[in-house]
Amino acid sequence: MENAIRDWRGRAYLPGPVPSDRTRMFRLALAAMAAISPLQYGFAALLAREDAGLTLLAAWIAAQAAGALPALHLVRSGRLGVRPALAAGAALSAAGLATAGLAGTAWPLALAGYALLGGLGAGLVYGVCCEVVASWYPERAAARVGLITGAFGYGAVPLLVWAGLAPGATPAAFVTAAVVAAVVVGAAARGLRAAPALWWPEGLDPRTHALDAARLRVTPDAARQFLLPQALRTRALPALALILTCAGAVSVFDVIVVAATGAWAAVALLVALNGAGRSLAMRCSERFGRRRTLAAVLGSLALGQLLLAAGMTAGAGVGGTAGIGAAASPAGEAGHGVLLWLGVVAAGLGGGAFYPLLASLVREFFGVERHGEIHAVVYSAKALAGVGAVALAAAALSAPAAALLAAAALAALPALAAPRLRLPGLPATLPA
Repeated sequence: MENAIRDWRGRAYLPGPVPSDRTRMFRLALAAMAAISPLQYGFAALLAREDAGLTLLAAWIAAQAAGALPALHLVRSGRLGVRPALAAGAALSAAGLATAGLAGTAWPLALAGYALLGGLGAGLVYGVCCEVVASWYPERAAARVGLITGAFGYGAVPLLVWAGLAPGATPAAFVTAAVVAAVVVGAAARGLRAAPALWWPEGLDPRTHALDAARLRVTPDAARQFLLPQALRTRALPALALILTCAGAVSVFDVIVVAATGAWAAVALLVALNGAGRSLAMRCSERFGRRRTLAAVLGSLALGQLLLAAGMTAGAGVGGTAGIGAAASPAGEAGHGVLLWLGVVAAGLGGGAFYPLLASLVREFFGVERHGEIHAVVYSAKALAGVGAVALAAAALSAPAAALLAAAALAALPALAAPRLRLPGLPATLPA
């Protein structure tokens, strides 16, 4: 700390050389996130169509969200290294995928193997990869973390395409995904390591970066570095958690309801946009601001629900009286027409982009020193999102249009609230 450089806010930096394998570490984290994607989006699209599958998905989401916080705490405190954490994540994620393929929705094996082990493994991989990438790219952490979380969205596309073309091969597809996850995440465990504390890339003056007026106008820094107990006492943290709960429930629900139409190209497009939209949203947020972009993303998600409801009502096999568990007839699938595809595009672009935006807002609101721990608390709200997604999907079994309208309202409310989010820690003043 004696050689640390401090900016105008008092934050300390230790500039050092950029390792030659920094780009390789980013790619390993990207691949690891893509490898665990079938645990969420693959299962939601292929197996979560009845009460048993929906309950398993909710349990998996709860375990995945809950696993991120202790993993980050152990890694940041030095009690658990990056390599053993990711090695455990590789084994647990592979076990979850294999169980999903072999046991399907049969209890209690699926609950123990897929929901609990697979959820904890995905939480380990997700949390550790985000932490490692953010530590090596402190000057553009939001954009880089947004890219790897995007892989968590579109990584399931190959499995969905395979299972969509050959429905009888779904078990084999999940087993293959288990092998891929074990190999890819295992390779990431060998290559990834966290940056030294307070590390900053040599050649970029952190004081100049901290005073960049153009950047501060759009993406301001936190008023101070919050500790977790201090962040918990603000209004901003529960607001961010509530937004994630609402939007996360709608995002997972969309995968289930679109998959039930039998239009597998639409499912693949939805999941691909879910991932790709995250990178696009982060680029837009650096020009227009995080809060405005978040409001636009949630508005797109709400619009997608309305378009999907209109498209499915027009479809003969999926509307009003038929639930999402019923297969769509060819005539019904054709009846969805343009509205279904427009709904998939809107819901896909909004269905994943809020995750990196919320993570970036946590960084802007509470600072970078405890960002991982505070974001893990916000991300743990995804457990409630899983319950909400299952409730919407259960309602859609008998009334899909009504469930989609409820989902639209659930996404629209935080869209209206997002622009009103304010930086905590600033003094209250009278308007000029």
